[in-house]
Amino acid sequence: MKLRRVSPCLLVLLAACNNPPPTGESTGEATATETTGETGETTGTGEGTEPTTTSTATDALTDGTDGTDSTGDGPPPAPEVIPVLEDIVFYDGYAATVDEPIPDGVIRHNNALVATRFSDEMLAKVQTSLKLGVIVGALCDNYDRLGGVNLALVPKGAQTYVPAEVERIEVARFITPFMDMNKHPMTVPYQWEASNLVPILKDPDLLAEYDFWFELSIFGVPYAANEEVAGCAGRNDTQLGTLLIQTDSKKPAPEFGVLVPLAISEDFNNYAEGASDELGTTRKTVQFELPADTTNAQLVLITSNHGANAGGEEYVRREHYVYVDGEMVLQYKPGRTSCEPFRDFNTQANGIYGPYPRSDAEWQSFSNWCPGDVIDTRIIPWGAQSGGMHEFVIDVPDATFVDAQGNFPFSLYVQAQ
Repeated sequence: MKLRRVSPCLLVLLAACNNPPPTGESTGEATATETTGETGETTGTGEGTEPTTTSTATDALTDGTDGTDSTGDGPPPAPEVIPVLEDIVFYDGYAATVDEPIPDGVIRHNNALVATRFSDEMLAKVQTSLKLGVIVGALCDNYDRLGGVNLALVPKGAQTYVPAEVERIEVARFITPFMDMNKHPMTVPYQWEASNLVPILKDPDLLAEYDFWFELSIFGVPYAANEEVAGCAGRNDTQLGTLLIQTDSKKPAPEFGVLVPLAISEDFNNYAEGASDELGTTRKTVQFELPADTTNAQLVLITSNHGANAGGEEYVRREHYVYVDGEMVLQYKPGRTSCEPFRDFNTQANGIYGPYPRSDAEWQSFSNWCPGDVIDTRIIPWGAQSGGMHEFVIDVPDATFVDAQGNFPFSLYVQAQ
């Protein structure tokens, strides 16, 4: 693969069994699907162009194969669940990096970001289909926070690295619930379909030059919990994080031989210098190059809307328009039909959920995402393309960013065959 630079699921089952949710409608669903149509058509049964959930984290990480392998040459190998990071403690994201114990093989870049090399033994277990799973455990942060999973391409043999100095792509994003560590459920599971990572992880050219490191990020702040949660006085640990990979041979792996990392959690707003094409607009243009003609390509996009001030972007659903080479390839408006499926994970009283269930209309009137849910990974099919320069544009023309607050963290990469 060419890297193009720009000028058995025991842990999940235990998490669900040891922390059963209260009675009610919530089943722990926290999933995302990929975009499959050139104008934003999605899998699942949702309406319009909005991605929908397809299965729960526990379902997706425990189901078996269908009895045939992806090549048709014989019985498939057994599904594998690979623990990548287990019960990592995260700390105050605003404080100096702590010097607390961390498991062998794990490095702490800062209090909110850890990483581990994806070992040869782990890599050998990867089959043709892949799902990512994250379990977040409650410690001393009782607010909703942003988390994510990244894949870093680190020079072969390096024992550590500086994130800003290597190529990285964001492969999953999520929002933690409001959690009181003394109340059940004490964990929340998340799951993403991520088979598009298989051709990256298995590519011999990349493997000859790089080691793959998986990063888990959970930004937390303990200050409110220090006062409001029993047992949290004076503490700065905020969450527990576990990262799992489930892999099987149900489907053939996607075929891509070119990876073009373009952006990872870049600022996207209308008030900060460099966060958009020009101040006062919420439009971002990215120029990139394909090294050669391709028979098939796709763009992988993650955005989420933040800004919790009065009138902030977090509470207003906006139309997002995506163009490639002047042609609109996706239109979407973030937000679920309802956040009620995640209510039971929000064990700390908060103003988002309130004391009583909300109607679908109420949720759709203000919520861009649900505390306890994933942020969708949007895969945009692009088809056959010519080599050379291309232009990506994302535009949210109605965004206002009241009082110059808020942000739409923006991640993007391209895969080509």
